Amino acid sequence: MKIGVFGRITDNTDLSNLVNFFTFLRQKEISFLVYRKYAKELFNRIPDQVNPENTRVFSKKEELADCKFIYCFGGDGTVLEAVRFTGRLGVPILGVNFGRLGYLTSISQKGLIQATEKLLKNKYRVDKRSLITVNSDPPGIFGDNKFGMNELTVHKSRTNEMINVHAYINGEFLNSFWGDGIIISTPTGSTAYNLSCGGPIIFPSCATFAITPVAPHALTVRPVVIPDDWVVSLEISARSGEAMVALDNRSELVTAGTSISVQKADFDIKLIRMSTAEHVDNLRKTLMWGTDSRG
Repeated sequence: MKIGVFGRITDNTDLSNLVNFFTFLRQKEISFLVYRKYAKELFNRIPDQVNPENTRVFSKKEELADCKFIYCFGGDGTVLEAVRFTGRLGVPILGVNFGRLGYLTSISQKGLIQATEKLLKNKYRVDKRSLITVNSDPPGIFGDNKFGMNELTVHKSRTNEMINVHAYINGEFLNSFWGDGIIISTPTGSTAYNLSCGGPIIFPSCATFAITPVAPHALTVRPVVIPDDWVVSLEISARSGEAMVALDNRSELVTAGTSISVQKADFDIKLIRMSTAEHVDNLRKTLMWGTDSRG
C-alpha cells in the first residue's frame, strides 16, 4: 500500500503520535510521500523519523495518482486545502483531527495506527461529498480552482453598510437579500458558516443546497433548501462599490455589479469513514445535544 500525507503542525499536534505513526509505516513497509511544505516542518520536529534522506516528498497532485489513500493531518481547514489541492484526482482522503472541532475529520491523532490497521484490512467506508463550482461575470475569481466543499459566501466588505444580493434559481427571480450577505451551502458546509447564521443542518447524502441570508434586514427572510441540480445566480449591489466573495477558506474582493453563478461540480470528493454512525456522533458531541448545562 502507498499513501500520501498532507498536513500542517497545529497547536494541538502531539509529536509523539507522529513519531509512532511514521515508525509504524516503516515497520509495515507501507510506502508514503509527504507534502513538501509539511515535510519541511517534520524535518525540523521529528528528524529521526522524517528527514530528506529517508522520506519522499511531493508538490504536485499528479504524484499522488498511484496512492491508495491520502492522509490529511490538521483541522477542517486543512482538509479543505487538501480537497482544493487534489481536485479531480479521486483518491480517498482520511482526515485526522489535529485541530479543534473536526467535522470533516474521521479519527483522532491517537487513533492513527489503529485506523491504518483497519485500512490494511479494508475495514472502512467511503463518503462521497458534493462540491459547488463558481463562475463569474467578469470572469476570473478563484482562478482555475473555482470549486468548494463547504460554501460560497457573498458578504459586505465594510462594517457600516448593507449590500443587496439579487438571487435567481434556474433563471427565475427568488429574492433581493438586503443585509450582510448570503451563503450558498453544500450539505457538508451546512455545519459551518451556514449553521452560525441559522441555516439548516443537512446530512451529507442529501442532494440539496441551502441558501441562507446573513443578518437579513427583513425578519421574514428565511433560509431555503433547493435541489443541487439547480443553478443559483447572484447579482451584487453595494453602496461602497465592492463586496467580499468567499469560497470555503479563500476570499476575493469584487466590484458591485459582478454576477456569480453557483452550481454542483461535476465531480465528488471521497472521504474515508471508519464508522457508520460517525456523522451523528459528531453532531451530538460538537453541538452538545442532550447536555444539561443547568448546573
